[in-house]
Amino acid sequence: MSGPTMNRVVKDFTARTTGDQTIRLKDLRGRNVVIYFYPKDSTPGCTTEGQDFRDRHAKFKRANTVIFGVSRDSLKSHENFKAKQSFPFELISDPDEKLCKQFDVIKEKKLYGKTFMGIERSTFLIDKDGKLRGEWRKVKVKGHADEVLEAAKALPK
Repeated sequence: MSGPTMNRVVKDFTARTTGDQTIRLKDLRGRNVVIYFYPKDSTPGCTTEGQDFRDRHAKFKRANTVIFGVSRDSLKSHENFKAKQSFPFELISDPDEKLCKQFDVIKEKKLYGKTFMGIERSTFLIDKDGKLRGEWRKVKVKGHADEVLEAAKALPK
């Protein structure tokens, strides 16, 4: 299974988010969308990544770009994580891995000698017409939000 194709329209999806909302990708046309997938709420790397997107939120907004974080955690876990970190964007709960599979981010991982299937830290930038314009896989957190912001700013207004 492979994820969306660069410069092609991303298949529409509907997802539940924090703030008791349901978003639909098609409804976000006219704005750029950043969807970043992360392994788990309240873990060090995921917290830092979320804080980096939080701290640049106003700049993303000026670049006509909305942000969504995605993990397999529950909405309750997401609400706590969002509140504790003051994230100004919504988090998508994907416990059935529907979105993770659509974007092909479930990969074999190793931790303490054990192998398991988990979310590979990945980010996708979708333009105002719904086309995939940026894709980052095996993301290293440091400097990542700045790189995504620069890509968003470079998209046509």
